[in-house]
Amino acid sequence: MKRSRFTEEQIIGILKKQEAGLKVPDLCRKHGISDATFYKWKTRYGGLEVSEAKRLKALEDENSRLKRLLADAMLDNAALKEIVGKKVVTPVAKRQAVDHIRGVLALSERRACALVGLARRVARYISTRADDVVLRQRLRELAGQRRRFGYRRLSYLLAREGLTPNHKKLFRLYQEEGLKVRHRGGRKRALGTRSPMTVPQEPGQRWSLDFVSDALICGRRFRILAVIDDFSRENLALVADTSLSGGRVARELTTLVERYGKPLMIVSDNGTEFTSQAILKWADGMQVEWHYIAPGKPQQNGFVESFNGRLRDECLNETLFTSLTHARQILADWREDYNTVRPHSQLNGRTPDQVARQGSRGHAPKTLAIPSTPSHEKRELSF
Repeated sequence: MKRSRFTEEQIIGILKKQEAGLKVPDLCRKHGISDATFYKWKTRYGGLEVSEAKRLKALEDENSRLKRLLADAMLDNAALKEIVGKKVVTPVAKRQAVDHIRGVLALSERRACALVGLARRVARYISTRADDVVLRQRLRELAGQRRRFGYRRLSYLLAREGLTPNHKKLFRLYQEEGLKVRHRGGRKRALGTRSPMTVPQEPGQRWSLDFVSDALICGRRFRILAVIDDFSRENLALVADTSLSGGRVARELTTLVERYGKPLMIVSDNGTEFTSQAILKWADGMQVEWHYIAPGKPQQNGFVESFNGRLRDECLNETLFTSLTHARQILADWREDYNTVRPHSQLNGRTPDQVARQGSRGHAPKTLAIPSTPSHEKRELSF
């Protein structure tokens, strides 16, 4: 709005002269104003004193200021609604929010930064860090192939290809690419006092057995017998069928003994298949010590339980089985990959097959903490 060259006092003075008897054309000619301007002044200031005019001006200014504040508050509210539901925590996210607000509402940089809570120098920062295009692309490819692998296990695969970034840098790229593995459910934690369980020092000293169940797409259930070597973590067998009796388990163990040699001990739970007469006769005939864990203590068979978790997470939950034949083929391929390709975090990134072929290196046995059992439930774990 154009500012008038007359103050309120001067305008009221001109109006007073007209009331005193001077003609309007003479007043307009004298002060250089038009008739329309004079009558507009008279409509607005007619009958007012100087003090009243000042008070009216103050009220108008205050009204204008309040209108501006209200408009600014509404604009700020609209800007904040643009970023509702977004996590604006990191500097990168705040810079993106500032750019979005400025693009949508045409706000100034200063105002947008004040709303988001970001310093202007941070908003203007341009990173000089390398893009790492090759590393990012290969990381995405490996994560797409191994959807249940975290960044640590992916780092082993990258190292095999000669890509050895710092673990902090790899974790940052892993997060920026949105490759975080979604966790499925919680994990039961063992309670009570813990006592160490000796880990074998060579392959073939101790095997662990357990069953895993799943279903075909038609709803038919089937079971999987998993056998692993506790030292090398090698998966010796994945036997899938709709029914696995104690006699079938004994026959499969006989086949494994012929292929890998006889173990000193076998560990299992107290399932009916493992406590059957067929298994007892087999263990007595083979002269293999069979150790049963305490009832309700699956953590005492932690090696095969951990393997079962990887099997379900990386294979069973990722595949729809059309038939039993299809399931056996998928399990065979996954077992081959698990033993020869997949890096194992507890083996320093090596594969179970590498550890099994290298055999013992004379290291002292490791220990795994498990809950201690009451004295009447304790069993001998010597070799």
